[in-house]
Amino acid sequence: MNKFGLTTEEVSKALSEQGNNALTQPPRETFWDKLWENFKDPIIRILILALLVNVVFVYMGHGDWIETMGIFLAIILATFVSTYSEYSNENAFQKLQEEASRIRCKVWRDGEPVELHIDDIVVGDAVILEAGDKVPVDGILLDGDVKLDQAALNGESKEAHKLIAPPDFTWGDGTIDFLDEHKLFRGSVVVEGQGIMQAVKIGDSSIYGQLTQELKDDERDSPLKLKLKGLAHHISQFGYAGGVLIALAVMLHKAYLYGDFGAYFANTPLLLSDLVQAVILGIIIIVMAVPEGLPLMIAIVSSLNMKKMLRDNVLVRKLVGIETAGSLNLLFTDKTGTITKGKLEVVRFITGDRQEYPAFDVLPAKLKAFTYQNVVLNTSAAVSDGAMVGGNMTERALSNYVGSYRMEEMLHRDKFIPFNSANKYSWAAVSGNGERYCLAKGAPEKLILQTSHYWDAEGNRQPLTEEMKKTLDDRMLELAADAIRMLALCTYESDIEGDELPADGLTLVGILGIRDEVRPEAIEAIAEVQDAGVQIVMITGDRRETAVAIAKDAGLLQRPNELVWTSAELAEMSDEQVKLELHKLRVVARALPMDKSRLVRLAQEMNLVVGMTGDGVNDSPALKKADVGFAMGSGTEVAKEAGDIVILDDNFLSIKQAILYGRTIYNSICKFIVFQLTINFSAVAINFIAPFIGIDKPLTITQILWINLVMDTLAALAFGGEPALEKYLREKPKDRSAPIVSKKMLSTITMGGVYMTFIAILFYKSSYVDHLFRNAPDHIYTYTGFFCTYIFMAVANGFNVRVSGLNLLEHIDKNKGFLNVMALIVAIQVLLTYVGGRILRTTPLNLHEWSVVVLFGLSIIVVDLLRKSVCQMLEKK
Repeated sequence: MNKFGLTTEEVSKALSEQGNNALTQPPRETFWDKLWENFKDPIIRILILALLVNVVFVYMGHGDWIETMGIFLAIILATFVSTYSEYSNENAFQKLQEEASRIRCKVWRDGEPVELHIDDIVVGDAVILEAGDKVPVDGILLDGDVKLDQAALNGESKEAHKLIAPPDFTWGDGTIDFLDEHKLFRGSVVVEGQGIMQAVKIGDSSIYGQLTQELKDDERDSPLKLKLKGLAHHISQFGYAGGVLIALAVMLHKAYLYGDFGAYFANTPLLLSDLVQAVILGIIIIVMAVPEGLPLMIAIVSSLNMKKMLRDNVLVRKLVGIETAGSLNLLFTDKTGTITKGKLEVVRFITGDRQEYPAFDVLPAKLKAFTYQNVVLNTSAAVSDGAMVGGNMTERALSNYVGSYRMEEMLHRDKFIPFNSANKYSWAAVSGNGERYCLAKGAPEKLILQTSHYWDAEGNRQPLTEEMKKTLDDRMLELAADAIRMLALCTYESDIEGDELPADGLTLVGILGIRDEVRPEAIEAIAEVQDAGVQIVMITGDRRETAVAIAKDAGLLQRPNELVWTSAELAEMSDEQVKLELHKLRVVARALPMDKSRLVRLAQEMNLVVGMTGDGVNDSPALKKADVGFAMGSGTEVAKEAGDIVILDDNFLSIKQAILYGRTIYNSICKFIVFQLTINFSAVAINFIAPFIGIDKPLTITQILWINLVMDTLAALAFGGEPALEKYLREKPKDRSAPIVSKKMLSTITMGGVYMTFIAILFYKSSYVDHLFRNAPDHIYTYTGFFCTYIFMAVANGFNVRVSGLNLLEHIDKNKGFLNVMALIVAIQVLLTYVGGRILRTTPLNLHEWSVVVLFGLSIIVVDLLRKSVCQMLEKK
């Protein structure tokens, strides 16, 4: 029976007393939870109020059920589209999580090794660990010798060496010390060695489990939600004021037409009838002032872009994440795997005479053979058919370096002494082909002191002088400044007594330069994100020198006044000092998990929109706290649970794409708002002015309902397909608390609204315009002409607001749906002149009258082009 492990009875007792290793899952939002949350949208709330008022009027026999159904459908469509998109992406995310969580472990039970699901481990279990395994619980090492990658927990890329715990070792008071040489923590990965650990802390009691429970904080409002709240407030004020004033204006106009104010107000039946009509018109104006297509448009544009983003390896878990990404002011990002490739590569080979070779394939034959032998024979990793299997990050880098190269006759390894922290090298005695010698691999600062010769390009041993050693040292210092680690390869031509290499007599094969290279695409993406006005701060567990070298290569450090802090320096600074200097910060080295959370908190206190990338358990609190958390696809389940967006390929380029799509959504929303509010402004203005200048019903109730329906719902589809344009990345981030309607947008809305109002007055009060249409006692042709002109002006204005420049067809090929929707609106409007009749106050027009309508409709384009030209000239000045 094995000396470790539990019996079946002991397992049952531990399970009943302390439970199993399952983590308590954060509460999941159901479809209905998400739907209810979407009903809290500020615009939706106004629409619900308008719906209730309409229902009351329909019940009283004075409302319009078509308008009521229109509002109801707008609410349902908007909330269901956004809820379904978010829910379906959440389900896709949960499938990813389930795949990642199907971990099985080997455990000693009843003296036999058995395979269990990770959740079935109990306190006291003896868990078998091998290279490549993920540690499933917190515990102590009972047997063996292992090296762990704890980067997911502490962000430190250096491997942690764990030793057998003494018999009297206790877990302690709960103080977290990842560097304790006897403690192992859930989430770390075995990179070398094998052993048996005893489960001490399981499930929610583990450090990993405790961090998952921190992911329940309330989130602050996104920038877009904050802006929409402000917009909803202003729209409701405008709508209510407009509705009341128009109702009063209609009543005064009715009294004026009656001829006698006193008699009019004494005529109770007529007064009540006119009052009901005035109130209904006022309600319709209030409803029209609210852009009910806006929530639908946001849902459509977000859903469309979420699908596009998935093709770019970006999985959006929450719609708020993509919206917020476009507003980022500050992005805290990991180094490893995001800016760098996340794996070590051999980037240089330096010989004793300072010759440098960029790749293994170009090495001279003798050097190539010795290098290959050192990689595959002088290693703790398994070797199969001349190729390394497994191994730590450095060993894998060496294996990738030699690639598919194989020697015809492989030597035999007679003895192997693994790497240890005292000697800083490993060595192996090999024999074959009538030869016998030793291969050594380790720290150059150690091995070069023990060398007397080097192998030259012709395969001859040459003396390695002290001057040559000094030259090599100088070159290694230069490479170290570029975050390149060195590894020396040597041979020894005699047998070795004992376990240590001789103090002299080694022959240098070469020095390998190893580095986690910066992703080439990340350099370009970082430059583009910085040009977009987003400050990028790299946070890493690496030492300062390594972090600075990587940051310079990535383009993060470019100016003398840009700052690099270590965790220790940051800890010594007060919050006010950090806030004062934060705008110059570019790198934080030797960072701890609490540093990330603190920086996020301070940046948010400065009213900045903050993004955070991360992959480890240690990143989870900061990912959750940030306005938008970018979790890496290869990261821990806890990190992905905390993030709003999952970057499936761990690439900074994908983060840039997320920012671009976020800005695309924001710009599309702004375009729709300008388009919609221009119509709303003009409709309210026309109906308000009309009674005072003797116009009775410039737009009938049914016409207003049609305008409202077509310009809300159909226009939402048109603007929802706007493409992601790289020029959006050159715009400055929007201030978090700034109103969504900017001064430029307001000028566009005002100019368009005033012009459309002016055209309405022209149609109803100008005899010249009236004569352009056929004569009729009720002016039905002129009235039909204005109704069509109003719709055509709205359609033409859609082209105006699509682009900021003078080319109205710019990028139209990337949103052909816009042309289709606008063409459909025009076609329906033409059809309505034939079938609308008394309901819509329309009649068919002849060719001449249609030409007048088209010219007046297109005239708004000329007006807006003039406005844009003037604005561009003023901006240049």
